[in-house]
Amino acid sequence: MSIVNQLMAAVLAVLIGLVSGTVYLMSDSSKEMLIHQLESHGQDTATHLGLYLAPYMAERDLASIETTVNAIFDSGFYQQIRVVDANNQPLFVKNTPAKISESVPDWFVNLVEITPPEMTREITNQWQKAGTIFVQSRAGYAYEQLWRGAENTFAWFVMLSLLSMFFISLLMRYILNPLKGVEKQALALSQQKYIEQDNIPGTRELKQVVLAMNMMVRRVRTMFDEQAKNIEEIRRTAYQDDLTGLANQRATFNQLNERIDYRRDFGAGNLIHLQIADLQQLNKELGLEKANNFILACAGQLKELARQTEEPVIGRISISELILLSDITDPDQLQKELSKIANNLQDCYRQLNNTIERSIFFIGVSAYDEQGSSKELLVKARQATEKACNDNTPLFCQNTTSPESQANWHQHVSNKIVSGDIFLQAQPVREVADHNGVLHHEIYARILNQDNHPCMAGEFISVVKQLNLMTALDKSVLNLALERLIKDPDLTLGVNLSNDSVRDMDFCDWLISAASTLPQPGHLCIEINETSVLNNLSQVNLFRDKLKQSGIRFGVDNFGINPAGFSYLYTVHPDYIKIDGSLIRELDSSAEDRFFVRSLVTVAHSLDIMTYAEHVERDSQLNHLRQLEVDGSQGWIHGKPEQL
Repeated sequence: MSIVNQLMAAVLAVLIGLVSGTVYLMSDSSKEMLIHQLESHGQDTATHLGLYLAPYMAERDLASIETTVNAIFDSGFYQQIRVVDANNQPLFVKNTPAKISESVPDWFVNLVEITPPEMTREITNQWQKAGTIFVQSRAGYAYEQLWRGAENTFAWFVMLSLLSMFFISLLMRYILNPLKGVEKQALALSQQKYIEQDNIPGTRELKQVVLAMNMMVRRVRTMFDEQAKNIEEIRRTAYQDDLTGLANQRATFNQLNERIDYRRDFGAGNLIHLQIADLQQLNKELGLEKANNFILACAGQLKELARQTEEPVIGRISISELILLSDITDPDQLQKELSKIANNLQDCYRQLNNTIERSIFFIGVSAYDEQGSSKELLVKARQATEKACNDNTPLFCQNTTSPESQANWHQHVSNKIVSGDIFLQAQPVREVADHNGVLHHEIYARILNQDNHPCMAGEFISVVKQLNLMTALDKSVLNLALERLIKDPDLTLGVNLSNDSVRDMDFCDWLISAASTLPQPGHLCIEINETSVLNNLSQVNLFRDKLKQSGIRFGVDNFGINPAGFSYLYTVHPDYIKIDGSLIRELDSSAEDRFFVRSLVTVAHSLDIMTYAEHVERDSQLNHLRQLEVDGSQGWIHGKPEQL
């Protein structure tokens, strides 16, 4: 019950007590007044009756006495009239049972006892006592008057009480309105949203409460901001190159291994390797500051090209080497973009050094076709860079895919996706504390290749992206998942949505509508890659609200590696996050990784967000995850994906 309702109940209780006491006092006073009226009425009647009956009583004229008494008694105001002679012998007695009107309830009669007094009058005639007259008024009259007065009092009380309660309620709500703001602040604070009240109430007690709440909000916001800054600083120190701001060697290799060797979901693309020819000589020619500016220019050019890839891998792998894994597969487009980078860097070098003209950098490109490993791909890219250096040309590209075979594969993938000819595999996400506890199964889309062998998403996903069929693929996967959830309501499935689907609000509305048919919508989990969340934050917020209203769970995949940080958690507030496998791969051997993962888990748990670890392969990793209080784990330690 709200404080306003409690205060209203208290006021009403006081009013009821007050009116009860008032009604009691008024009733008692009215009762005494009515009894006095009955006494006065009975005394007057006895007096007047005595004056009239005195000669008849002396003569003992019973007929006249009876006629007179009957005439008065029939008026209905009397319960008994007795006429006795001087020897107290009855001359005439007239009485009637004590009748009370039906309008007066019995409980009222039993509650209030009224006994009318019997009034007497001695009658004399010619200075001799003729007898005595006894008159008792009817009690029903008093009950009727008293009940009518109580009814009117109660009716006015109810009407005035309702009117008073209405105005008191308005007044209390106005006075206590700042407490609603405090309640909103507390609820928002639990979700890491910081709201301060601008309107400070004039009431001293409420003013102190609002000021104290505002102060607490500021302190908590400062605390969380400092915590986020500290974790960001840890991430920059452990995984970021100080000069360029790109991923450092260790982080770059981990991400490259994750995408190519483990997840294998990048699709076809190219690894671009940029090497500064002789950094020591460059430092001598330009000086350290200008040489650093040239390195920054190289990193900036690769960053600009990386914007054309949805989830690129970009980093500095040595003091003179930078790489970019891009999903650009069109040779002409790639040649055009790299030539533009080469020209811009040559112009930059000329501006820094006006006197010397020489080849200062070389770019090598190796095509990735989902078959080789990350180490092989990097070796090929370095070989291409060496070829460019030997040929004294700034750029050399290797392309191993023929246009004809590429066109055939594109057509094959397009037919499969358009016709919905896909099947699903699933991998469990298990509780870290209990290996047998399954949190959900993440599902993966698969198609048959041209030889009718199953192929992983990485082998065809880039083609799907190029053909703008990602939304169609997501819809087919979701249809299969929803069918399975309807057949098996105890199953919980996680579906990863693409960037294209997240941007398509019509698709999001379709998903909400389709999921409404599920017996348990909470058994469907929608996951979105962290990069997609950051690139479409406003759409994701709207989508997240709709999922929450429908009871569908929401998670962020590949969490913790984006340079933009994780402050978005405070607004998106997912149900769970999946820490990227590149942070888990060396967890059992890297104290830096353990410290960073612990920080991420602490932030997530402070927001009531569950944490899962991706790509767990060894028991030693699992033991450390248990120590770090990670909630769930996913990886080959629990088995490879199997057909759903």
